[in-house]
Amino acid sequence: MARHGFGQGEYKYFAYPLPDVVSRLREALYPPLATIANRWNERMDVGVRYPERHGDYLAQCHAAGQARPTPLLLKYEAGDYNCLHQDLYGEMVFPLQVAVLLSQPEEEFTGGEFVLTEQRPRMQSRPQVVPLQKGDAVVFAVHNRPVQGSRGDYRVNMRHGVSRLRSGRRYAMGVIFHDAG
Repeated sequence: MARHGFGQGEYKYFAYPLPDVVSRLREALYPPLATIANRWNERMDVGVRYPERHGDYLAQCHAAGQARPTPLLLKYEAGDYNCLHQDLYGEMVFPLQVAVLLSQPEEEFTGGEFVLTEQRPRMQSRPQVVPLQKGDAVVFAVHNRPVQGSRGDYRVNMRHGVSRLRSGRRYAMGVIFHDAG
């Protein structure tokens, strides 16, 4: 991560063919998330609509030149962190992704909280720490999400990261639904 200015820690993308569990997670989680993504795009007046099946969406990514898989494993040790960022890997970006914590807080590591920030228009950014236990997953916005305001919906820009680990070792898996170019 440090080499790219993303923080400190290690990440490794899976290659095709994906491990069976990762492939099954993508396929199972995608349909309900596509329903939410389509509803969000309607609310934000974005013309993109996502197909019901993940395989159909991947075919669109591949036709657009985005054929590298994006699910990944992340490893953090004491002092490591992940800067606030967005996982945008080309023009085709699925608006939701999933992070799964693979280590137990307070037993295997301390610190290393999953952090989201909302960058609201004409306002200060608002952070949120998502408390996760080993095996928990969080679904979050990759880029923008709609928020109901007093005059209708508006977009907030989202970023995510991991706070600095104070001790131990933390592993997580990222399940991203679009492929990279």
